[in-house]
Amino acid sequence: MNSINASFYQNISIVRPEYFFISGLSGIPYSSYYYIFLFVVYFISVIGNSVVLLIIAVDRSLHSPKYIGVFNLALADIGEANALIPNMMKNFLFDSQYISYNACMANMFFVFLFSSIQSFTLVALAYDRFIAICLPLRYHAIVNNTSMILIFLAIWGFNSSVVASMVSMITRLSLCKSNVIPSYFCDHGPIFRLACNDIKVSEFFAFFISILYLTMPMVIIVVSYLYIFLALIKITTWEGRLKALKTCVSHLLLVGIFFLPVCCTYIAQILLALTPNARVISTSLSYAIPPMLNPIIYVLNTAEIKDIIRKLFKKRLRPVSDNISK
Repeated sequence: MNSINASFYQNISIVRPEYFFISGLSGIPYSSYYYIFLFVVYFISVIGNSVVLLIIAVDRSLHSPKYIGVFNLALADIGEANALIPNMMKNFLFDSQYISYNACMANMFFVFLFSSIQSFTLVALAYDRFIAICLPLRYHAIVNNTSMILIFLAIWGFNSSVVASMVSMITRLSLCKSNVIPSYFCDHGPIFRLACNDIKVSEFFAFFISILYLTMPMVIIVVSYLYIFLALIKITTWEGRLKALKTCVSHLLLVGIFFLPVCCTYIAQILLALTPNARVISTSLSYAIPPMLNPIIYVLNTAEIKDIIRKLFKKRLRPVSDNISK
């Protein structure tokens, strides 16, 4: 009976603010220009990734393991852009920086989920390139549509459970220090530091998430490309090496765009002690820019997608030219 009462009083003592105030971009000079820039980024991200999704879904020649990965990346890009930027734009359009507790928890879940999906998708694409170049004769036996679909289903299931566990730990905290979040979205770290009770579990999740979705994927990708470069050295002709390396260029650009801004921000924060405004702008850009650039990189660097777009333009231009000739 005493244990039941103790548990009852412990649950009563949890303080959950009805609303949070997101203060991340409020103190930045000329922030209206930054919001306009974010709107352009959001528009390009949604349109570009939607085009990539449509092309891959419609064209059967792209129903291959590599493009299943590209499809998944575009889906995660759209998800992250919609989870992050519209809430930021609401602050600008309606001059409202308040967000309800439940909406804040949902915002945290979806931003971290889609970001983690991006990270693991880049690892899966590195795996695809590793098998294709290091084990070319066994590629179709190891990597096929079924195996890639199973890999991405496992990625979605695992990441959803990890991020949901992280958010559920926040709901057990008594957030009584303040309801002001010094970030541009419902960020995990700034929120759990508002708690008055024990935050060790949330601190562990913050460390675990950074290792799981930042450090570990980078290590795996770097190691896979070391093996790829060793395999390229064994190719006798320069033409063969360049042809094999060309298949990796798009993926390497995606990896650099996703990981380098985040790593540079962390390093700058440690070495230079960034001001709050500089930290908010740099981290928001590191989240917002990759979904915009990813479809551009794949359209410009992938021969199959460029060929399909050319064919579509030719089909549309033919009726126009026929009507003019008549």
